[in-house]
Amino acid sequence: MASPGWAVALMLFQLFHSEFALPFPNVSLVASPITPGESTQSVLCPLKISPSTVVVRFGDPVKANCSIQRMGYFGIGWEVPLNRPNFTSQGFLIWSVEKMTDWTIKPVCFALSEQGGQCYSKLTLIVYKPPDRVSITFLNHSESPFEGDRYTLQCHVTEVAPAENVLVTFYRGEEMLAQMHSNTSSEKKPVTQSFTLNIVSSKEDTEAQYWCEAKLELGPEGPQHLPVMASQRLFAPQLSCPVKLKVTEGERFPCEVTGNPQPSVTWFRNGQIVAPPSHLNKKDAGNYTIQAKGLFSKNFTVEVKILPARGTANSCCGHFLLLVLLSQMITHV
Repeated sequence: MASPGWAVALMLFQLFHSEFALPFPNVSLVASPITPGESTQSVLCPLKISPSTVVVRFGDPVKANCSIQRMGYFGIGWEVPLNRPNFTSQGFLIWSVEKMTDWTIKPVCFALSEQGGQCYSKLTLIVYKPPDRVSITFLNHSESPFEGDRYTLQCHVTEVAPAENVLVTFYRGEEMLAQMHSNTSSEKKPVTQSFTLNIVSSKEDTEAQYWCEAKLELGPEGPQHLPVMASQRLFAPQLSCPVKLKVTEGERFPCEVTGNPQPSVTWFRNGQIVAPPSHLNKKDAGNYTIQAKGLFSKNFTVEVKILPARGTANSCCGHFLLLVLLSQMITHV
């Protein structure tokens, strides 16, 4: 609220038909019940703020208009912490700023009465910033979970504001597991927060993908289509080829193991550790066991069958027929 010293100064300016205006950042005010400067009597301040609430992205421009619609007040102004009041004897005053860079600013629109009192209305201003990054991890989980085991998912949301408007959703595949809001309601500057969800393992867990997403819910005054930021998807090791594999001789071996986090993979053949072949030949036929350790541990068995290279059989037959023909020609000479 404007200080008594400023009120006196402003009244003197009015007496001399003077007016001053200084540039200030813009804010949006919400009209609210107030009290006259020298009284505790509760009245409704005749100030009107438009729009009533402002939601602005950090670094974007913003503005709001304050006006008064009742006789008996000789001027209105905006007062911002750490700045001198911006005052006019006209019936309205716009406050604007080209780049909002203050997270905690709380502007006030005030009106001075001809009777010497004053009223004011505080602005509700929400300055927001989407998260820089969203990630997900497993806590205290076993690589070989049993059905009924308990473990924890953690969703990490980096540098988002305001924290109280963050909504985090956990998923298993496309199934929504839970939603939760931040428990930090007072911090207006960007913060990094972790949200945890305890779950019970099931048979489907080793095949499922786990992920989370974060979004800002800024109410009807805020942008309605803010992008939702999702984490990467965590999933157990998966085999990229069929367990019964037929490959033509000379072709590249198509089997890979994928997962997130990237699994540690060991190949076995006849009980011995081997390197997976790059290009296959007949000696590579047989059964392979693949041991993968990632989000969960999994073993795969692949049966590899090598097919003759294309054209090999026809070439042999052609050479045999040519040899027979030459032999017959020699016999008849």
